[in-house]
Amino acid sequence: MKQISILFILTLVLFGCKNEAKQDVNLEDNRAKSYDQNDGFTTLRGDFVYYADAAVLQTPKEIYGVVIDENMHLLEAQVKAFKKEATDMVPVTVRVRKFEKNKDEEGWQYRVEIKEILKVEAPSSEAKDVIKLAN
Repeated sequence: MKQISILFILTLVLFGCKNEAKQDVNLEDNRAKSYDQNDGFTTLRGDFVYYADAAVLQTPKEIYGVVIDENMHLLEAQVKAFKKEATDMVPVTVRVRKFEKNKDEEGWQYRVEIKEILKVEAPSSEAKDVIKLAN
């Protein structure tokens, strides 16, 4: 009888546990979505900044110039909530079309055109890589 009671309690505990809430954005699913759709879009996660008519997405391995269009302006509107200064970079996850820039244009070798905004995060307050110049 004691073994049945223990088995019954363990069964209740296992089925009574709540599953963790699923994140809003699963990057692996989005990457798979990019590849499965064969639409040429990829998922990039990096720091975004738009300042003085120039937009940049910096990933851990590459820096991209961002095409200034309606989607970029939508991203900028979402990013503004997390900026303390105009030059602050904000972590984002986006689906993009990546392409090489024209030879006669200035800037980074690759450019990206934002197709879908997946996630905008608050910048880490622990980052100590900011250099400020003062007069």
